[in-house]
Amino acid sequence: MPTIRDVLRALSAREGVDAVIVLSRDGLIIDAHVADGLDPDGLAALVPSVVAACSQLGAASERGGFGMGLIECAEGMMLVAEISGDALLAMFFAPGTNVGSHLYEVQRHRPAIADLL
Repeated sequence: MPTIRDVLRALSAREGVDAVIVLSRDGLIIDAHVADGLDPDGLAALVPSVVAACSQLGAASERGGFGMGLIECAEGMMLVAEISGDALLAMFFAPGTNVGSHLYEVQRHRPAIADLL
């Protein structure tokens, strides 16, 4: 049976992925696979505030709680997904990466990833 580390290694090996982090809701890393030059602790610490803001927006717009979000920046994209009530997944992509297949894979495998935690 694969481990969470195996899943992160497989996700991070995909084209255009710079980092994959599984973290707790309070920003503590459960496991991470990050390219050189990126600070996994610093990235993980920022993710919960993004999720909190998205949850507030969902509530205010009557769209419900946070599930998954894609954020575009000038130098790449970021995907943040709720894996379970206690865990989040954050993926960081290089500029120009087609994230469509990544979105599909995370959506499809979220329950299996949660089972590994």
